[in-house]
Amino acid sequence: MSDKENTLDDEFLDDELLEGQEQEQKLENEEEEEEKSVEETLSDELAKEKDKFLRLFAEFENYKRRTSKERMELFKTAGQEVIVSLLPVLDDFDRAMKELAKSEDKETFTGIELINVKLRETLKGKGLEMVEAKAGDVFDADIHEAITQIPAPDKKMKGKIIDVIEKGFKLGDRIIRHPKVVVGN
Repeated sequence: MSDKENTLDDEFLDDELLEGQEQEQKLENEEEEEEKSVEETLSDELAKEKDKFLRLFAEFENYKRRTSKERMELFKTAGQEVIVSLLPVLDDFDRAMKELAKSEDKETFTGIELINVKLRETLKGKGLEMVEAKAGDVFDADIHEAITQIPAPDKKMKGKIIDVIEKGFKLGDRIIRHPKVVVGN
């Protein structure tokens, strides 16, 4: 072979080597791109799963808070039915106390008074409070229940409470029985 042929063969080999290196470089770049795209894909999926987890966790926290609040409300008003059924008993006690005060048997009056006080204190401990309403107070439809209206004895009593027929009570912040009143017009 001549030098010229050797040179051509060398050039041909160099070209083939360059093409092989370029192809290897392209393959490496494609593999890197695939790896990056796999990494990016996994990163995106991880971000989505984290978002789902955070939303689910927040929803669960809201559920816990809501059920806790409902449970507290239930405990506050759990005895409401029993207390409401005892309100007529308190009314009867008041009537009995008025009649016993008229009698001469002070020992019986004292004994029943002690029972009355104990019952009221027990119910007060459970959250029962009396709604204040007395003659001369301004009538408030949100608090009082007007049984009837009568002509006011004087101009100052117009729109005010003339008489309280039945006491009102509230349990916590809720009124469970409005005071029944007579209003002057």
